[in-house]
Amino acid sequence: MAVLSQKHKLDALLPYGMITTKQWLFDSGLSIHRIDNALKSKKLLKLASGVYARAGVPITWQGVVCSLQHMSEQTIHVGGLSALELLGFGHYVSEKNPLTIHLYSQTKLPTWLGKLPLQTKFQWHGVKSLWQPGYFEWENYALEHNWREELPPITLSCAEKAYLELLMSVPKHISVDHANELMQGMTNLSPKKLTTLLSNCRNVKVKRLFFWLAEKQGYSWSKKLDYKKFDLGKGKRVITTKGKFVSKYQITVPEHLYG
Repeated sequence: MAVLSQKHKLDALLPYGMITTKQWLFDSGLSIHRIDNALKSKKLLKLASGVYARAGVPITWQGVVCSLQHMSEQTIHVGGLSALELLGFGHYVSEKNPLTIHLYSQTKLPTWLGKLPLQTKFQWHGVKSLWQPGYFEWENYALEHNWREELPPITLSCAEKAYLELLMSVPKHISVDHANELMQGMTNLSPKKLTTLLSNCRNVKVKRLFFWLAEKQGYSWSKKLDYKKFDLGKGKRVITTKGKFVSKYQITVPEHLYG
């Protein structure tokens, strides 16, 4: 009976379309002998050193992220621009090849992610300088993205949280114009969610830039947020070196977007 359970345990631990590591299989109760036999029989395919998948189904970025979230003891989610695209806000974004998936976590991602036979690239973003300690793990601001019926969903940031995550990358990786275009599509955000998010956001630049961009659109939800009730820090912040200074938020922004 024990041998039979080992045979079927691999099927239960590793559904088609997901990936795993040798260490995780072993920690989950599969013997090293069984893992080695599965490799020899080609039931398991080696993707990178110590990283495997079941033969028969192509590996996708969704399967990789789903597996990573399932195996990791740390909170990892799809956030920023990638979450906004999955939520339907990416119509302003030109298609990129290879695709980049933005992942957010407190600890760095495993190095084998960059060695998988995928065109997709995974970009890690730390969260310690963005959120108050312990806040990143709150499930209230996470959504589930169903990507395949028989497999677990992918966890991603809600639109409000994803947009603040994206602003962390302005202007180094995301232009102010791009952030402004995305804001133009955010007609129905939750002021209640934003109040909690902004109250737990540690990054002064993100908060000031958010209020300025939201104010430009004049949405009804933005009028329910009073910037004076949030800690926007002290001193000036230069978003762009050659631009106009917005005295209200103490930031320098591109001249063509000023006003």
